[in-house]
Formats: sequence, C-alpha cells, structure tokens
Amino acid sequence: MTGRMLDTPRPAAPAAPRPARSRRPRTPPLPSLPARVGAAARRLHAATPPERDRAVDALRAWAILGVVLGHWLVTALVVPDGSRPVLHTASPLQYLPGLAPISWVFQTLAVFFLVSGHVTTRGRLSAQARGVGYGPWLRRRLSRLFRPVAAVLVLWAVVAVALLLGGADPGSVRTLVKLALSPLWFLLVLAALTAATPLLTRLHPVWPLAVVLHVDLLRFGFGAPGRLGWINLPAGWLVPFTLGAAWTRGELCGRRAGWALLAGGAAATAGLVVLAGYPASMVGVPGATVSNLNPPTLAAVTFGLAQCGLALLLREPLRRAMRRPLAWAAVALANLSAMTVFLWHQTALMATTATGLLAGRLPGLHTLPDRPGWLAARLAWLPVFALALTVCWAAFHGWERTAGRRERRAAHPGADDASHPRVDG
Repeated sequence: MTGRMLDTPRPAAPAAPRPARSRRPRTPPLPSLPARVGAAARRLHAATPPERDRAVDALRAWAILGVVLGHWLVTALVVPDGSRPVLHTASPLQYLPGLAPISWVFQTLAVFFLVSGHVTTRGRLSAQARGVGYGPWLRRRLSRLFRPVAAVLVLWAVVAVALLLGGADPGSVRTLVKLALSPLWFLLVLAALTAATPLLTRLHPVWPLAVVLHVDLLRFGFGAPGRLGWINLPAGWLVPFTLGAAWTRGELCGRRAGWALLAGGAAATAGLVVLAGYPASMVGVPGATVSNLNPPTLAAVTFGLAQCGLALLLREPLRRAMRRPLAWAAVALANLSAMTVFLWHQTALMATTATGLLAGRLPGLHTLPDRPGWLAARLAWLPVFALALTVCWAAFHGWERTAGRRERRAAHPGADDASHPRVDG
C-alpha cells in the first residue's frame, strides 16, 4: 500500500502565467495637409475680433491682386535678337488696343486708396481716443510703409552695380531698375496723404475732383504745359482717399451712395472716352500721347469713382463670404503680406524673364507682345511668376512682419500677435 501510494503521480504544478505582452500605445496618424490648413483657418477665424469689418480686408486684397495681375499681363520685357541684346519694355495694349478692357478689370488703385482713406482716418480717430499724439502715430504708420522698402532698395542697388561691373548694357540696367522701383511712386503718394490725414478728415471729395477737372481743362483745352498735370498726382488719388474718410464718418453706409458712384462714374468715364477723346486704357501705354495714369487724368478719376461705388456695393456680400474660415484665412494672409507682394511682384517677373533666357527667347516672356498669341502664352507664365513671388515673399516678408509687430505692441501693450493680426492697414 505504501508502494502504491508512492507510485501515485502527483498533480502537476500549475504553469506559471506568461507575462502579458506590453502593447505600445498607437501613435495617432498625422492629420492630412487639408485638415491642418482647415484647423489653422478656424483658429484664425476664432481669434479675429467679432467687431472687425472683414470686408475692408477683402477689398484691400482685391486691390493688391488686381495691381499684381495687371502688371504681369501688360508688362513685357522684350529681348531682341543680337549678340548683346538691349532690354526694353513694351505692352500688348500698344499693339492690340482692343485689349483695353483688361485695364478696366486690373487697374484697382482707386479701391486701394478708398480702403486706405477709411482705415487711416479711422486709425487716427482711434489713436486720438487712446491719447496717442500725431507724431508717434505718424511714425508708426510710415514705418509700416517704408521699412519693407529698404530691402528692395538695397537688393537692386547691389544688382545694378553688379550688372554694370559685369558689362551689362546701361540702358538695360536702367530699364530693370525703373521697373523694379516703379511701385514706389504709389507709396510716396500714400505717405503724403497719410501725413495730411488730420487735415483731410472732413474734406469733401468734390474739392480734389474739381482740381483734377480744372487741371485737365487747362492742359487739354487751353494748351497749358503738360507738367501742370502732375498736380493731379496727389489730387487725383485724394478723391478716393477722401471717399474713404466719408465712409469713416458714416456717410456711405447705404447702397444708394454706391449705386450713385458706380453709375455716375461709369457714365462720366464713357463720355470722356467717347466724346472728349481720352484713352480707353486706364493704364499707361508706351508711345501714347496721353496716359490716363501717369499722371492721373479726369477719366482715370471718374473711373475710380465707379470702382469705389462697386466696392461699396460689395461690402455686404464680402462680409458674408468672410464668415467662412478658409476664405478669411486667405484674405488675412494676403493682407499680412500686402506690402511684400506689392514691392516684389515686378522683381518676380524680371527674375523669371532672366532665368528663362537660359533656354533662349521664349514666347510670352521675351517676345514682342504684338499678337493675340502672346497674351495666351503670357497667361501660361502667370503660375511661374507666382512661384517666383513666393520665393521673394519667403525671403523678405520678415521686414514687413517686424514693422507690423512693433505697431501692434505700441497700440496694444502686452497683447499677443495672434489675437491682433495686422490686416487692417
């Protein structure tokens, strides 16, 4: 018995439990690019103060985009055949006058001066309410305008010297520098009007309009010297600027004012072109006897009145459109970079033209714009210009952002940049 007991097998010991396999927490997948863009747009939308009039920013973006596209479409850098070609500028409007309606769409400077007049007068009133004096206010405004200019001037001074030392044709260098710095006249006029804002706050637009009318009457009716027309450079752009001041005063809130400006300005412009012999193109055309823009004529000013009327009518639709985060983000980005885009868009065109020479004379880029096919070819180059402008923006937009941050900190001490995006002029 004892033996059987010894022979009885013992129950097996329970197997030791296997250690549980530790599972690494799964890393959530990165959101896609559209998702990230949408999230950033929603954050900007939420950070924007609800009282902000986003239509103002949309109108400024429209004006800047019109100027840039207009220049890219009607400015040709022609490279003639030869061992040492001499660059010169030309325009399809010079050879194809039927394209004049292009200038009606893309000559949007009046809208920019309308918005600038509104924002500048509103900003001055706001500064006064905060106890900010005229001197500090003006220094901040002009710093925003001119600080980004320094980069353009330095770069083109270096480029011009390098080209001349390298044996480039002086006439070609002069053409390039003139084209690159051509946007600066606009800033000088805007700076002068900004400095005079306290005097212009109550000025009625009819007074500068009367100046333009009389200057043109003396020039074209009584044979006065052409240089007299340069009085219209400040007077002509003072008309939409003072309209912007009237907007600030609440005098252009209804749609009746917009319709009156649109209809009256369009009718006056048509009459001046058809009956008085003003050019149909609203931009300068090389070789033309009279330019509507250089200096501004009465036709350019009445055309600007029509544009301002249209802009006023578009305010409410634009406010509704800007409630969409993606649309608002695009407009805000355009406004944050407005000065950089404006100052460097001609440089982008010239950089593309110079790079293209490595492949020879290319249609729509180096050829004479004397055929409709040139315009079709130029349209194909617009994405390349935009890419070159993006490179310029990446390199130089910091000059504009620094000026904007300084002004925001002065206007809103202790405020974070994200809560006060600098898109309101």
